[in-house]
Amino acid sequence: MLNPWELLNFSKEKQLTPRAFRDLYTEFGGTRLLFNGKPDKKGQKACSQYLDNAGCSVHKGRPLACRLYPLGRQIQYDKAHYIYEGTTFPCLTDCAEVLKLPKLSVGDYLKGQEADPFEKAQDVYLIVMQNIADIAFELLLESELATSGDTKTLKAWKVLGTDLPEVLAEKIGSDWINCLMIPNITADTENPVAYAEKHNDLLLTKAQEQFGSLQTLQELHEAAVLMIGVALHLARGLGANTKEISEHWIETAKSHGAKE
Repeated sequence: MLNPWELLNFSKEKQLTPRAFRDLYTEFGGTRLLFNGKPDKKGQKACSQYLDNAGCSVHKGRPLACRLYPLGRQIQYDKAHYIYEGTTFPCLTDCAEVLKLPKLSVGDYLKGQEADPFEKAQDVYLIVMQNIADIAFELLLESELATSGDTKTLKAWKVLGTDLPEVLAEKIGSDWINCLMIPNITADTENPVAYAEKHNDLLLTKAQEQFGSLQTLQELHEAAVLMIGVALHLARGLGANTKEISEHWIETAKSHGAKE
């Protein structure tokens, strides 16, 4: 899975524009790297960036998932937790050769992988994701939509949470996907936090321009559904469980007066 800053870094290392890299090597508008290489003995296809007898062709631009491997990472209460069990790692089933690697602390391993900026990008894009969702909450709760007795909006949010990635991408449309995954940002591209903050501003400005003068309940409904769709699409690129997130957002909306 890829967030927008990771996609940008891949494209730099490949010496392509973000759009060209996205269109050639990713799926679902850029949220997942394409795996269409040579199959292994289990029939699993290799990453599109892997070269036989050479390894990763874009190693310096690799995303956080590759830098963490074989560790997992999750955020709870603003604190990062790294998932491993002593000397037993999640990948041992398919790659027992990791046992031959040098023994390191998690901290030393992450430092060697230069994971810090990529962790920062992941964390700040979680905030961007919530900010996008907050637009949907405003459209639903701070208008006449929630008080009108509307039940369609939360039902649509629930469906979005279980949609396949290709279905969700189609519902969002190319205009919003382009703004989400290949934003027109040329400055601060080396700084993940500054980049994501500029990206956040672009997304909020686009939403204001598109939804600032909605008139009907149907328009408000469609806008609220679209924004949750965009937030969930980004969530998937961050490796999050879209079903659980959509259910959480639905319960939050219901606690503020919305109906399902």
